[in-house]
Amino acid sequence: MLVLPATLTHREASACLRMLEQSLKKVTTPQVVVDASALTAFDTSALAVLLECRREALCENKSFAVKDLPQALVGMSKLYGVDGLLPAAA
Repeated sequence: MLVLPATLTHREASACLRMLEQSLKKVTTPQVVVDASALTAFDTSALAVLLECRREALCENKSFAVKDLPQALVGMSKLYGVDGLLPAAA
């Protein structure tokens, strides 16, 4: 499982994405799950990071899901029409 940091804003986005991409290469399961439970401070950059991580997972022929996405970020994803691209992990 990949884990997001507590803060994911424009400032942290590039470093966070690099970390996720490196971790994604080590995932051996058919599904990539990103744990967002620690995420407390974020902006729309968090959506961009998650969407890019999803794209990378799909390129690796893996499915993608997000665990414990904060409600405010769920709202942003709906506002931008990308909520269907970030399914909740079971």
